[in-house]
Amino acid sequence: MLSLLLLLGLATPSGAAFKAERPNIVIILSDDQQADAIGALGKLPVKTPALDRLMARGTFFERAYCMGSYSGAVCAPSRGMIMTGKTLDELPANPYGLGDRYPFWPELLREEGYQTFGTGKWHSGKGSFQRCFSDGAEIFFGGMGSHTTLQVHDYDPEGEYPNSARHPLPSFSSTAFADAALAFIERRDEDRPFLIFLSFTAPHDPRTPPEEDRALYDPKELPLPPNFLPEHPFDNGELIIRDEELAPWPRTPEIIRRELADYYGMITQMDRQIGRVLDRLERVDLKDNTLIAFASDHGLAVGQHGLLGKQNLYEHSVRAPLLFAGPGVPEGERSQALCYLGDIFPTLLELAAVSTARDSFRMTRFKSLRSSFDGTASRTSIITGYKDFQRALITDRMKLIAYPKINKLQLFDLAKDPHEINDLSKRAEYSEALRQHTGELEKGMDGLVKVIPLRTAAELDGE
Repeated sequence: MLSLLLLLGLATPSGAAFKAERPNIVIILSDDQQADAIGALGKLPVKTPALDRLMARGTFFERAYCMGSYSGAVCAPSRGMIMTGKTLDELPANPYGLGDRYPFWPELLREEGYQTFGTGKWHSGKGSFQRCFSDGAEIFFGGMGSHTTLQVHDYDPEGEYPNSARHPLPSFSSTAFADAALAFIERRDEDRPFLIFLSFTAPHDPRTPPEEDRALYDPKELPLPPNFLPEHPFDNGELIIRDEELAPWPRTPEIIRRELADYYGMITQMDRQIGRVLDRLERVDLKDNTLIAFASDHGLAVGQHGLLGKQNLYEHSVRAPLLFAGPGVPEGERSQALCYLGDIFPTLLELAAVSTARDSFRMTRFKSLRSSFDGTASRTSIITGYKDFQRALITDRMKLIAYPKINKLQLFDLAKDPHEINDLSKRAEYSEALRQHTGELEKGMDGLVKVIPLRTAAELDGE
């Protein structure tokens, strides 16, 4: 199989007939959704019939990671990496307004003749949205807000998008964004392929699901996570931040069960809207020629390890769901290949046979996952980072988390301990694994994430 780099070097066939035969592409992003929060995975009591149906049609990557963030708003750099192909260290520390600096993947598809439509969350700047999308509706230029009163824009052909032109959402956020996508499907040019970028703000807080979805989950009946703690056992560098202040300390079982009920309700409501889009694609006979990618920008703690948010490097926060379905994608498969969310667009471009001569895309360090659909490894390790407080290295089985400012290490055997409960870093039989993983982490994997060295005891004593 040709690699993505070879594909990107090929000349692009031309002609309207060729373009019409290309697959349509639908990218669906949720916000703050745990990797395990899909009912078909059987790990959490969340109801997601639409995503379950999509999983049966496609390949799910169980070890997909957000590379991290140098900002408390982890979603911004995560989506920036997905859309630009730049790694965390290639992006600026301020992850907003990236569209003024870099080309975005949807621009390629627009140049290739795709109709490109965007709806929902977009915080990479108005200029980049206009370059990427030839159509849009219910566009939210921001990071978070009320799911009922969010201020959004209609598509502006001039690309101005003044605040004075905003209007409140016509319905609950996920419903409004799905409605916009459905309306585009009806008015599309049937002679050209399309890209739909459907970017939800759910299940991000404020977690206010409609009552019918809230009623599906009785907090008293929900199990606590196996790694539930009232408080995090040590200062990880940023325990006091907006996400963590959404509930008091110590966390109680009652508080976390209530948070989980609202969280699952948000996911179920969003899932129902995804189902409406899938149904429409089938109804207008587009199912067999439409590539679909579903992912979230990162996960969320919601009570695990005494945390609520995503400003940490535990699995519940850095892993995210990643699912592909459609032509060229094996059905009903689960891959254990280590991957990044930034691999989404290279994968879709290879599946769609879209090529480019742009160096900025050809030189991306993200990879197509097409050869990993059967579980074949394209990477031996993953590295993630959060500000200068935390770094992590994940290999096939083991995971090392380093806290440079306090000279602390944690080592977990993810095969035996997927919830990261038992720290093995002080156990003699794991000393060699600790040494190897620390050495690889300190190399920084060739600059993917900036290395923050552990400090010596003397440096710590001198503070």
